[in-house]
Amino acid sequence: MADIWGDIGSAAGKVWNGLAGGKPVSMVDLKKKTALDDSMLSMAVGWLAREDKVMIDRKGVAVTVKLK
Repeated sequence: MADIWGDIGSAAGKVWNGLAGGKPVSMVDLKKKTALDDSMLSMAVGWLAREDKVMIDRKGVAVTVKLK
């Protein structure tokens, strides 16, 4: 089995960089910026959320993420 924790940590770094502008970014746009698949993107955002590094907002089906 691959080092999944290392992969998620690297993906979290990509997400962090994708959020560097300071404005909320939709998950759809974040996926485009990071080139991560849905699963890895979700795990990376979850990692950052668990570390209290991001704010996640949901309005209907739209989800946005922003650095704290």
